Amino acid sequence: MGKYGPMVQLGASDDEEKPRFAKLKSTQSIETITLDEALDLFKLPLALGSHEGLEVSVNIGRYGPYVKWGEQFISIPKGEEPTETDLQRAIEIIKAKQVEDAPIGFYDEKPIIKGKGRFGPFIKWNDLFINVPRAYNFDNLNQKDCNELIEKKIEKEANRFIKQWPEEKIAIENGRWGPFIRFGKSMLKLGKRTPEELDQLQLEDVKKIILSQDPKAFDKKSTAKKAAPKKAAAKKTITKRAVKK
Repeated sequence: MGKYGPMVQLGASDDEEKPRFAKLKSTQSIETITLDEALDLFKLPLALGSHEGLEVSVNIGRYGPYVKWGEQFISIPKGEEPTETDLQRAIEIIKAKQVEDAPIGFYDEKPIIKGKGRFGPFIKWNDLFINVPRAYNFDNLNQKDCNELIEKKIEKEANRFIKQWPEEKIAIENGRWGPFIRFGKSMLKLGKRTPEELDQLQLEDVKKIILSQDPKAFDKKSTAKKAAPKKAAAKKTITKRAVKK
C-alpha cells in the first residue's frame, strides 16, 4: 500500500537500479492480482504515436489515468483503462478536451473557460479558478452568470489579504474563522485582535508569532540555502564526529 493506494513494485531497494512502482487499476485487488497482470502494469507509460506533431502517450498518475499530448495532461474518462486506449481513442479524448476548454465568454476582454475538477465544476478567468455553486446551471452558464461569479471572486480576493509580504511568503489573511497567518503553505493562529491591532503589526512582529508556534520555522529555510553550496564542508564535519567516537 502506498500513499495514493495499492501498487506493485518491480525490483528491490538493494538492487543497482531503483525499484519501479505501478498503481493498480480500479478493478484490481492486492489479494487477487496475478504476476502477469502485475507485469502488464509496467507497460505504462505507453507511447501511442503522434497527433498534430505532438507525441501522444497514456499513463496513470496521482489522480487517475490520463492521456499526455505534448505537455498537456488530459484525464481519461472513468471506466476506461489506459492500457486499452489506442491512438484513435486518445485523439477523441484530446478533441473533447479542446471543445470543453473553448471560451464560453469574455470578461474585461479576457476569456472565460469552464471545467470540472477535483472539487467540482468551475470557471477559469485571468488565472482565477472560481467554483460554480449549485444555484447556477453549469451546463448552460450565460454571460450574466459568469460576470456575477467573477465579480464576487474579485471582491473576495480583494478582502482576502489584510497585510502581506510576498518576498517572505508571509501574509495575514481573512479566514472563515477569523484572521490567520499564512507562512508558505502553513496556516498559523493569530489570536483575537482588533482591526487596529492587525493594522499595526509589522513583519518582525508576525515573525515572532510564527516562531512562538514553530521555533524552527526560519531555520529550515536558512539550512536549505546553506546545504547546497557547502557539500564539502558538511562531509568534513561528519568525518570529525566519526573520529571523536
